[in-house]
Amino acid sequence: MDLINKIKEAVIEASTKYRPDQIYAYEKALVHETSENAKWVLKILLENAIIAENEKKPLCDDTGIPHVLVEVGDDSSLPRGFFKDIRCGIELGLQELPARPMAVKGDDIQRIEQSQGLFEDPGKLVPPSFLIDHISGNRTKIHILMLGGGPEIRASTYRVFHKRDNKKVFDEAIAWFKSEVSLLGCTPCIPSVGIGRTHFEATSLMFKAMAYGELFKQSDIEKYLTDSINESQVGPLGLGGQSTALGSFVNIGPQRASGVRIVSMRPSCCVEPRRALIEY
Repeated sequence: MDLINKIKEAVIEASTKYRPDQIYAYEKALVHETSENAKWVLKILLENAIIAENEKKPLCDDTGIPHVLVEVGDDSSLPRGFFKDIRCGIELGLQELPARPMAVKGDDIQRIEQSQGLFEDPGKLVPPSFLIDHISGNRTKIHILMLGGGPEIRASTYRVFHKRDNKKVFDEAIAWFKSEVSLLGCTPCIPSVGIGRTHFEATSLMFKAMAYGELFKQSDIEKYLTDSINESQVGPLGLGGQSTALGSFVNIGPQRASGVRIVSMRPSCCVEPRRALIEY
């Protein structure tokens, strides 16, 4: 029951609270922003975050799909019912939040067509299969991420011919982000990138980039992505300005001997990545 309650609270925390590094990034953007329209939007988004945290209300009407990353220590063991308790905690968290009812009724075809309508119970929104990884020591970490629909519409995973030049890979990613971020609507964004050997690996790395990334500390590659995307002048909510991206998260995995790199990209919206961490 202890784990169930922790997961429930993590779902609510991820959905209703900005992390310190998000607040830092917004405040930094306000200092450097010159557009009055952009400043107005950034201030409203920060006010929205304060209200959401104080009242435990969702940061956005699109409360997102819960995704789970579990990191199991090499010297740790999991109790009986561990994964069942996580699913139960997620269900309770979605109900208490409450999340927006988005679970579709019916069989395989009916769910695709959405012909049978939706479940009214937000708890029916089951998470995808969990991503499992290992870490050192006697510990277990559970990451909960709530992923909204807008960024998913603008996300993509595809191959890039690198021509032995990392700039070729990142410049293609930047060109793609610039074309999609202008259509995202809910900027400022946080572009997240995973580069791997397969589509599954690249997407997993991108997901981990969102789980691990910190706006307090940005690599040279992440700064390059952010600065390049900000050159687009899309600005907050598309109203123009220098704050199209607050920062970037990049995760590069092992690579195969090949002329191709598989790149997974997702422009997290102005309330994302919505995430919480439980150390168990």
